[in-house]
Amino acid sequence: MDQQHTRIASPFDSNGLTDDLVSRGYRRRDFGRIAALLGGGVAASRVAPAFAQAPRAVAGAVRLDSNECWTGPFAAGAAAAMRAVAQGNRYEPDDDRAKLFAAVAAVEGVPADRVTAWPGSSDPFLRSAVTFASPTRGIVTADPTFEPIWQTGAWLGAKVSKVPLTPDYRHDVRAMLAADPNAGLYYVCSPNNPTGTLTPPEDIAWLAENKPRDSVLLVDEAYIHFAGTPSAARLAATRDDVIVMRTFSKLFGMAGMRLGLTIASKALHDRMMRYDGPLVTEMLPMTAVACGTASLPLADEIAARRAQMVAVREETLAYLARRGLRTLPGSHANMFMVEWKTATPQAMTAAFLDQGVQIGRSWTAYPRMSRITVGSGEDMLKFRLALDRILTA
Repeated sequence: MDQQHTRIASPFDSNGLTDDLVSRGYRRRDFGRIAALLGGGVAASRVAPAFAQAPRAVAGAVRLDSNECWTGPFAAGAAAAMRAVAQGNRYEPDDDRAKLFAAVAAVEGVPADRVTAWPGSSDPFLRSAVTFASPTRGIVTADPTFEPIWQTGAWLGAKVSKVPLTPDYRHDVRAMLAADPNAGLYYVCSPNNPTGTLTPPEDIAWLAENKPRDSVLLVDEAYIHFAGTPSAARLAATRDDVIVMRTFSKLFGMAGMRLGLTIASKALHDRMMRYDGPLVTEMLPMTAVACGTASLPLADEIAARRAQMVAVREETLAYLARRGLRTLPGSHANMFMVEWKTATPQAMTAAFLDQGVQIGRSWTAYPRMSRITVGSGEDMLKFRLALDRILTA
């Protein structure tokens, strides 16, 4: 065999994927990056960039750093998960994914065939960057926002445009469009992480209507259940260029169970899965699927958990105001941003840890602020007592 003409086949050489990637500005030497990003596991840990992840828990500390729910799954969800454990010998005991999709359809008023589930929301989040952005079609986001998409875009060679929030902390959708009128992907997080603030549905609809027809709008609603406000799900149910992303990691208290959703047209889902087929979406933990399916219809319990969080959040914000500390207004999620008067966020993180409390990180857009997760009433009392000791030291 003539060794000069021997080439190891790329995993993207079939089904027109090579042509698709090259037409969007990727080079063959980029294919390994894409495979590592989507493949996960050892390859991704060695090759992919260090995406923002939840920090390691400190034993015995109050955990207010990762926007986790202060409690576990709803009782009905936990019971359903335990029933799934008893059938753990089956890959899918009883058409469980279809039942989950039907539950989403009933609650959200969207067609079940527009719902796809994932083992968490990180995969579809990063996969969207690969699928719809490229070296010739950029990514536009707010600043600050959940930033792994910045890292992903930069790593893939896509232009990343970061647009400041409006004075009332909404996504500035008109400025986002102006920042890159030919972007491949526009990302809106509402409620936004880290500010917890909302972007009105009419603003999101405006961006969907005015962006390029062949670009995609990704709406991240990880915290929407904490807000109890209108969703963009209906937009994703009626358009073929909008994806709404959800997770069960937040209000549903299932962060460790790994279950996420996307609502979008079949065509968009097919494009997202062109690289590896339905491999990822069929690798769902059935315990999580059962728990999520049982939890979604619990409207009264969802509302009660939301109300509990809001009460604790507002009590904490009032305390911070009395201590003379500024917080960003308008959070509708289980987090808020607080500005420290003299100390840096890094110094405050260390000071709180000395008091047995883990707080969240800072963002470059607000370099004097830290993000604080809203925990239980007991958690936030410990936070307040720790801050009292820090401020009087």
